[in-house]
Amino acid sequence: MASSRTESRTLCFSLLPCLLLFALFTPTSSARTLPSDSGKVSLALYYESLCPYSANFIVNYLVKLFEDDLISIVDLKLSPWGNAKLRSNDTFSCQHGPSECLLNTVEACAIEIWPALNDHFPFIYCIESLVYEHKYPQWESCYEKLGLDSKPIAECYSSGLGKELELQYAAETSALQPPHQYVPWVVVDGLPIYEDYENFLTYVCNAYNGTAALKACSKLSLNTIPKASTKSTLSVGCNEGKMPALFGRIRSTLTSWMRQMNMAIWI
Repeated sequence: MASSRTESRTLCFSLLPCLLLFALFTPTSSARTLPSDSGKVSLALYYESLCPYSANFIVNYLVKLFEDDLISIVDLKLSPWGNAKLRSNDTFSCQHGPSECLLNTVEACAIEIWPALNDHFPFIYCIESLVYEHKYPQWESCYEKLGLDSKPIAECYSSGLGKELELQYAAETSALQPPHQYVPWVVVDGLPIYEDYENFLTYVCNAYNGTAALKACSKLSLNTIPKASTKSTLSVGCNEGKMPALFGRIRSTLTSWMRQMNMAIWI
């Protein structure tokens, strides 16, 4: 029995280099933005309002869903929390300061007050456009630009409802498995796509199992999703010093595999 265990452990360590390579090319499940039961592809974006990478993604990439016909096959969920931190007494602080906490909460209120995507996304897009242009102090101009009443958002914020919504988004973000490594953190049908988030349309089209012929998908080179990016994960998002996604993916795969190996050894 001792010899068998020694051989098994030797095999385990000899396989580690192979496992590292396997980790690079294997997607890891997320707990859990579940695939949609409507036949649409579930797409979740975890972000923070003043992160320049988040603003760039929303303004220059996510908006492409509304071009052509892709939005018809997607259930899009926005979660404005990102790298904010919970403090005592249900208070929180944000990576980019109080202004980010304000705008995260304002965007959370918009999602709550105007639940239809076609209603809240233009408002969030307007704010993030100003962030992208380094003009976010002018965010209230979005009400006039879009012909919206500012009172519901103001009441949501001042009443404490906005804070409650943010705490809900905090819990959702904290529950992600593997944990998010930076923002924007994009999850397609329950699977994070890591540093390849700018290529999210290809993932959406590959995940779609419907019969509708989509012009936008026909323009993409499907089934050619890169399994690992050569671009440094340190420069793809706001990460507040967290473990780079590549090593996080390796750690998650190693932990799962070692746990299974240990069970197999001792059974």
